[in-house]
Amino acid sequence: MSRRNAEGSTGVTTAAVFGEVLKHFREAAGLTQEALAAQIPCDRSHVARVEAGTRVPTDTFAKSCDVLLGTGGVLLRLWGRIDWYPQVEHPDWFRRRAEMDAVAVSLREYQERLIPGLLQTEPYARALFARVARGEELEERVRARLSRQQRFMTEGGPSYLVVLDESCLRNVVGGPEVMRGQCAALLDLARRPNIRIQVAPASYPELLRPNISMSLIELADGERWVYSESLDRGHFNSDPAVYARHARTYDVLRADAMSARETLALIGDAMEGYGHYGQPRSQRGDLDPEQLQRRKRRKLRRGGPRLPRHRPRPRQQDP
Repeated sequence: MSRRNAEGSTGVTTAAVFGEVLKHFREAAGLTQEALAAQIPCDRSHVARVEAGTRVPTDTFAKSCDVLLGTGGVLLRLWGRIDWYPQVEHPDWFRRRAEMDAVAVSLREYQERLIPGLLQTEPYARALFARVARGEELEERVRARLSRQQRFMTEGGPSYLVVLDESCLRNVVGGPEVMRGQCAALLDLARRPNIRIQVAPASYPELLRPNISMSLIELADGERWVYSESLDRGHFNSDPAVYARHARTYDVLRADAMSARETLALIGDAMEGYGHYGQPRSQRGDLDPEQLQRRKRRKLRRGGPRLPRHRPRPRQQDP
């Protein structure tokens, strides 16, 4: 689904138009912002910011509003025509990677410590960039980060397979509420047909992990690239032998990591934990039977013997 702006308009203007249309249908349905938010569900502040044109909604949000407000699909069609990020600037060293994301047909990724940019929520990205930027620079970096996501979130988006080291879920960025929202977003994204998320848990020390976060990018013209980052620059390699070596390592990692179903359970547990973050155990209350059973199953899976797998171990490639 293509997105385009009217000539001479800006992302702020079109976002405000979407907000006005949403507000019109909401009021026509006799709902307050709080009532609509409760049915979606989301925070009332999210609805308020979308209506004000200061928050970019997802296509899922637009679909939900269409159904709840009986618009006949108007909001989703409008969402698809808006260029939500018409003027974003990426750092010079990252611009090439962003251009690849815009035309990639397949992306496989392994990430340590931080949630990948394509899966980050706005609060998570904002908290992350707030460590190094302020003011307009901070806002520009957040817009640039979120602009990369839209193509992968639309219906029929490129294939995106990602393996998260468990440290991505445990490394707190922005506080427990931000992490709880990020975990909820991962659970939603993992159900999209073109996205698969798996976790490489810390309790599987025998996993053959890449020695750095990396991406395997396949473009429409058949070109294949290995991408990784150091402290202040990106590294690209299109050598077929290097790509094949990293692809083998990645495929073995995916096979040995948690399944998609086990990953959803682990992310759900992490989200629940952030809901109780900082509370003493006496204040957390008893777990319901379903939660107890889930934790028992996870404990058995983690504590049970794991048979060694006799398979060739690909040589590691220094980035």
